[in-house]
Amino acid sequence: MPPTPVPGAAVTQFAVLDALLAGAYESGIRVGEACALGDFGLGCVEQLGGEVVILDAAAIECTLDGPPAVMRMDETLPFAIVCRFPDVAAIDVGDCDLAGFAASADAALTSRNLFHAVRFDGLLAEVRVRVTPRQRHPLPPLAEVTEHQVETVARGIRGTLVGFWTPAIYQGIAVAGLHLHFLSDDRSLGGHVLDLAVAEGELRVAAFARFDLRLPTDELFLRTELTHAEDHRIVAVEGGGAAG
Repeated sequence: MPPTPVPGAAVTQFAVLDALLAGAYESGIRVGEACALGDFGLGCVEQLGGEVVILDAAAIECTLDGPPAVMRMDETLPFAIVCRFPDVAAIDVGDCDLAGFAASADAALTSRNLFHAVRFDGLLAEVRVRVTPRQRHPLPPLAEVTEHQVETVARGIRGTLVGFWTPAIYQGIAVAGLHLHFLSDDRSLGGHVLDLAVAEGELRVAAFARFDLRLPTDELFLRTELTHAEDHRIVAVEGGGAAG
């Protein structure tokens, strides 16, 4: 049986994806505030200097400076999406590629009109992740940033996939479909998921009937008109991790 919506609980997001695409990511939400809003989520490092996994109320940054590390509570995230992950039944998943994994997540959705948090714990036969380098002013749009992304492939690695499934109508606000980040159990590897192959593990999918959006108020964001004219830009920069 699919999960039921969590009464009163919310997925909370700071900023919108289209702002990153436009290069408007000058400010952010404090890590401490994001973790107070949820114990599970994902985001990006200040000035797009890496990817973030929020797991068990800790924000882990995955950067080019070294292995994943716990962030300070006073650091900022220019984009973040978080929730409190509820106790839901696990689904055994194994021997599948990204498309198969996405299909398993799809099958567990309560409704394609609701937000869902997606968590997988287990063994990946292979995973390909990306991390982007920190940017300097003037801040370039996300498409230019990802041209210089660093990709890493790991095989036979245990860890957690942290992600969200977003309804199609919210494309541009967030990443429509499945958006995944990865963190290995030994904290040696993490980042935005571009591709994967699951060996075995447990999938949990939790539905949310409430979405709270918080917008930046810095000058750059306020004067950057966001029009969301081209969906293909999002598919181009988010890659396989935006399947769905």
